Amino acid sequence: MSSILVYVLVLFLNAVNLFAQVFFAVMYSDLESDYINPVDLCNRLNQFLTPEAALQAFVAVLLLLTGDWFSFLLNVPIIAYNVRKYLHKTHLLDATEIFRTVNTYKNETYAKLGWHLLLFFYYLYCLTIAIVIDESSS
Repeated sequence: MSSILVYVLVLFLNAVNLFAQVFFAVMYSDLESDYINPVDLCNRLNQFLTPEAALQAFVAVLLLLTGDWFSFLLNVPIIAYNVRKYLHKTHLLDATEIFRTVNTYKNETYAKLGWHLLLFFYYLYCLTIAIVIDESSS
């Protein structure tokens, strides 16, 4: 697979994860502002938590299979964090505990949002370099 296509796909999938983190941050803010009740929040967000982690793992595996080791290593901390949450069974939100833990989840979301934003610009840079290299070799 061409490195240009890989980076286009990785850039798109990272943008999906980026928008998911924005959605999570908005939902946590809505909970704090009492625009949504805890049960609705947990029901809405729990359906996206597993696909978000799976999408991140897919991006990392795709980068690993294409031989882009540095980009793969940039994804390892998020994957390790997600695996740790799954192993400790803390990956889903609990409506009875959400008010006590909302700040932790919000900080986690902001950290992931920042990391995905940095990755987005890194992947955009890599895509630009891949296009320049492809044009110069033609």
